[in-house]
Amino acid sequence: MEFFDTFISCTAAGSGSQNWFETEAPEQVYRSRVYYRLSRSIKRCALLYSNLIDSTYSDGSHSHANYVPDEWTIYSLRVGAVEYCGMEEAAEPEAFVDVSFDGKASKRVKPGEIFSSDAIELKAEKNTYLCVETAYSGWRIPCHTESLLPAFRFTDGVWQHSTEFPFPSMLASDRGNEIRIGFIGDSITQGIGTLPNTYTHVAALAQEVLGESCAVWNLGLGFGRAHDAALDGGWLYKARQNDVVCVCFGVNDLFQLGDAALLKRDLAYIVRTLKKCGIKTLIQTVPPFDYAPEPRAKWLEVNDYIRSELSTEADAFFDNVPVLSKSESEPHASRYGSHPNAEGNAAWAEALLPEIRKLL
Repeated sequence: MEFFDTFISCTAAGSGSQNWFETEAPEQVYRSRVYYRLSRSIKRCALLYSNLIDSTYSDGSHSHANYVPDEWTIYSLRVGAVEYCGMEEAAEPEAFVDVSFDGKASKRVKPGEIFSSDAIELKAEKNTYLCVETAYSGWRIPCHTESLLPAFRFTDGVWQHSTEFPFPSMLASDRGNEIRIGFIGDSITQGIGTLPNTYTHVAALAQEVLGESCAVWNLGLGFGRAHDAALDGGWLYKARQNDVVCVCFGVNDLFQLGDAALLKRDLAYIVRTLKKCGIKTLIQTVPPFDYAPEPRAKWLEVNDYIRSELSTEADAFFDNVPVLSKSESEPHASRYGSHPNAEGNAAWAEALLPEIRKLL
């Protein structure tokens, strides 16, 4: 896809197609706004979308990896910069820039389609926010239910907090010589556990420390499983567009699937597939999560495999357990909460970054 030759991620916010929702009236046009904090100054940008669900949501009874939503329509899309946007109010940009698709203002989105907008001329400084406002219609549409971003839908004449609308998979800016680093994993990678809109999760901290010579794409998704990524659909396709990928999976596989052998095979498939594509891959252990005895035994088995075998196949390895666990006697228990808080993410990033630097 030519998009990836031209553009790189310009925010460390987690986003993408995590789930789908049904509108109240498929023919009605709805409006939404979502705000991303920029990790670099931009002069030109573009948006990437996917009408294919990346990961399994919850137990999979509603939405699962590679589920294909229906056709839906973008009637208009526009972006505008604001100095700051909090979680409670949809900030108003001083000016919007209209976004087109192949020169047209509207876009009929096909089932399973991965597509991008045309380039947008827009100057905005690092740490300002980019508002993405969309007018859309349809029945079953992808969304990001557990977004940590300021996200709103125009309802009853006011902007109300909502995540039931189509989110971009990437907010992107012009590409230079940056090294593209993907973080793929579940809610822990996405940043669930840190306060919304604070950018204190590990991917954001890595972007801040590594600076603008690197471009971080946060592919973490709540409820995501290694098994989802190993199906080699849209999610792993996105991961393959990076130069370096940090892989951290397993909690949801253990709780929802409960098959240690399957998890080991899936993790190995992810690492091997990325390496075959020439991507430098860093594998992490399955994080602590206050496991009960049965999943704890499987957690120990999988982590022993990662440490002793899979680590030798990957380009780099990081054991997050000593950083995130409560103690040596309780390695399965979480020091900073099952979903690490800002303090835990800071400790994790500090210990992880030297291993990432070895791959740059």
